[in-house]
Order: sequence, then C-alpha cells, then structure tokens
Amino acid sequence: MSDTTTTPTGNFYLKDSFLEWAGQQGVPIVKDFGIDLLKIDVAPWQRFGMRGAICELVGGDDYISTFLYELPPGGKSAILSHVYEEVIYVQSGHGSTKIELPGGGSHTFEWGPNSLFQIPLNLKYQHFNGSGSEPARLAGNNDLRFIMNLFRNDRFIWDNPIPFTERLGDTSYFSGEGELKPVKPGRHQWETNFVPDIANFELKRWDARGTGSSNLRWILADGTIGCHTSQMPVGTYKKGHRHTAGTNVYCVTGQGYSLFWYEGEEDFKRVDWHHGVLYTPPENMFHQHFNAGSTPSRYLAVQMGSTRHPLFAVKKQIWDQGVDTSIKDGGNQVEYEDQDPRIHRIFLDELARNQVKSLMGDVIDETPYLSKD
Repeated sequence: MSDTTTTPTGNFYLKDSFLEWAGQQGVPIVKDFGIDLLKIDVAPWQRFGMRGAICELVGGDDYISTFLYELPPGGKSAILSHVYEEVIYVQSGHGSTKIELPGGGSHTFEWGPNSLFQIPLNLKYQHFNGSGSEPARLAGNNDLRFIMNLFRNDRFIWDNPIPFTERLGDTSYFSGEGELKPVKPGRHQWETNFVPDIANFELKRWDARGTGSSNLRWILADGTIGCHTSQMPVGTYKKGHRHTAGTNVYCVTGQGYSLFWYEGEEDFKRVDWHHGVLYTPPENMFHQHFNAGSTPSRYLAVQMGSTRHPLFAVKKQIWDQGVDTSIKDGGNQVEYEDQDPRIHRIFLDELARNQVKSLMGDVIDETPYLSKD
C-alpha cells in the first residue's frame, strides 16, 4: 500500500473567506512588521467609495484587520452600514461624518488629526473630506475578518436591517462628550463614541507600567474592540511585557522605538516610530516602548476584546491582574531590575544622539553606564 500524501486542490480545503475577499478588492495589500500609513500607496476601493489599502501585520490575529482609507480633497465615502465593528483613528486631514439615527434624524460631527471614533453597530453613515486641497487618511480597525469567516454572506454583513439601538449611548457622545468610569490604574475607562483629539486628552497615572506612565482606556459605542492610549514622558520608557496577538499599536505623538524579543532569544528586533507608523507585537513576544525624543510620546493600542467586554478568558485574566504583574509572580511584565542590561545601554545611546537627558536614574542605577561613556 502506498503512503504517498497528496495536497488537495480546489476550493474546498483550508478556506479563508476574508483573504479571498481581500484579494478581490483591487487595492494594495501591504504586509510587514511595521507600516507607515502616511506613505503607503492606495487605490480606488469601490465597496467603500474611497481610496484605500489593506494592512496585514506580522503579529496580527484572526479577529482584527486594519484598513487605510483615503478621501480625496472635497470627497466623500459611500453611504455605509455593516454588522462588523470598526474603530476609526484619523491619521491626517479634516472632515466630518454624518450618521443616520434610528427612527429618523441624523447627527454630524467634525474630526481632524488624532480623532478617534466608532460608529454604533449597523448605523448608516458617510465620511466627508472638509478640505478642497488636501486628502484625508483614516485608519479603520475592524473585526470584519472574523465576521466574514463566520457568516460568509455579504448581504448579512452590509445589508442587514437589524438595529442595535442599545449601542447608541447618550446623544452627547457624538459631540465628544463622555463619562469617566473609574476602575483602577491601567483600567480606567472613558465612555463615548467620539474623542476629538487623543493627543491632548487627560490620561490617568499608571506608575506600575513605567516611570511617569499614564493611560486611559476608550469604550467606544459600547463595542467589543478595545483600545487605549498611553503616554511616556521625555527621557523615559515603559517596562517590557508580552500578551496575546493582535494588538495594533499606532504612534500618536513624539518619536521613539520599540524592541521585540522572544524569551531566550539573544537578539532584539526593532521598529522605529513616529506619527503614522503602525505595528503589532506577535503572540507572547516581549516588547518594550522607548521615548527617544524631546517631547512626550503617546501611542494608541487597538485589539479584539475590551476591558468592558473582554470576550476571551485569557484577556479577562490579563486585565484583571496580569497586565502589570511581574513575570516572577506569574504575570507578563519584566521589571526594570530584571531587564537585559543592553536595553538601558541602547536607550542612553539613543538619547545622546538626540541630545535628550535620561529621567530613569531614580529607578535604574545609571552609574555603570555613564562610566563607560
């Protein structure tokens, strides 16, 4: 009897409906560890009535995809509605979005660089570029990948009549108003549908995450896509940590870099970032963020599952106690005293190139490093 194994051919084995759909859209599919959304090429995207590209990040998961949309000067999108969630982060440009409310009426809000918003599930909406001379670029983080692979029906996704009125929230949420939901450091929530500018919004201290660290988690349209903004002061960096796949990280302000490594590896992988750069750490890969510039640095992280609706048991456990717990105590964080000494050396060298002073001396003895300069 022969034991020869053959690979099945045809359209009946290991299908991925989302990737098949993506390949039919006629827009660039950009694959990389880090992507500069302000530089990649876009093409007309009939489905959305905008130009765009699909971003496939190394380290992504089976739930979240990132679409880049570009509205030409004076342009507008198609009128859209869908039963997948999408968090929009404005990369560049100014414009507005009109939402049709259930039962009649509408609401319009204006956005600009660093605005963050989510349309409540399945409402009709349309984006408009408010400039007659400059394009606008919007990053859409959505769970279409999961929804499409689950239902495999375009009409169900884009022509679904079911309203989700419980997702609307207070009408003031469309105007940038919101409500703080205190929990504990690193888990405090701001509930709204629209944040006009996450670059200047007041964050809450989270000292356990790093020197001078601050953070706030956004609950947008009562959604299941979680996102938060964190800040590193000048001359500081966050503690190393790891988590599940699929956390999309955007640089909001400042400049710096992130290091990545798996447990036991000798070498680091590095991504340098500034506004427009997007990357995602792979599953259980340690990573650490460093502010190398002369201004505070903020980033936005987006992932499937929120601190209100975690969806997965592993995320419920991480956000309950493991996100800022040392690996020595069963968590996922590397304390400063336990990190590879090369990490601080790289940081000091980077600051020296940028003529920035380190403010890490209170938590790390820098004498051995300085004596080698």
